[in-house]
Amino acid sequence: MTSRAFFRLLLLALLSIVSATGSASAQRPYAQEEYVIASGGPALRAWEEYRGPGDQHDRYWGNFIRAARIRIDQLRAQHGPALNLTWLVYRPSYESREREDLVKRPQYLCTLAEITTLAAERGVRLLWFNNTSFLISYLNNRSGRKLSGFEFYGHSNKYCFLFDYSNDILGVSSCYLHCADLHRLHRGLFTRDALVQSYGCHTGEYMSRIWKRHTGVSMIGALGKTDFSAIKDNVTLPSVNGRWSQ
Repeated sequence: MTSRAFFRLLLLALLSIVSATGSASAQRPYAQEEYVIASGGPALRAWEEYRGPGDQHDRYWGNFIRAARIRIDQLRAQHGPALNLTWLVYRPSYESREREDLVKRPQYLCTLAEITTLAAERGVRLLWFNNTSFLISYLNNRSGRKLSGFEFYGHSNKYCFLFDYSNDILGVSSCYLHCADLHRLHRGLFTRDALVQSYGCHTGEYMSRIWKRHTGVSMIGALGKTDFSAIKDNVTLPSVNGRWSQ
């Protein structure tokens, strides 16, 4: 086979893959599905400054916002405007960080207005939440729609999502979704091919197991810590200092 013939076959194969992907997207029942992304909140600098430089969290307030925005852009590129996207954001931590930033005046200032604008520009339904019960209730009450995906961006440990870690209290979270709460999620919420992933630290070490037990759907989680430094390029999602597992 000549090199020209080989590259022609390769091109035809790539075109067929693209065509198949486009057809699959076109056939999805978007009106009957919803994709949910949840963002936890940042720590307060006032608390984190008690830690040593190598142990501080959230010098940049928007780790869990920028990472979610990158993922939203990816989903819009893949599925277009037909995908029903909902963005749940834990409001109290962003309110308190905004008040702090207005005094400390860091290079990047936290504002709720910026989050609202990011959602509006991307045609995303933005819902602020203040407690765990709201998040669970929202996931359970889909008005007949199934969840085709759920992703979490925030602090976590092996047992729970930490929505306000080191914001209300140093080194503590007073609002969280614990493994013990997962029985409150209804089975049958998700489509068969749903993607569920936590970008918090250590989720794959225990919580992923309990998630699947109660929902019937696997959750990809980190074995180790997650690293949000890659999001600085505005296109790369957080990585894991370890490996992903479900």
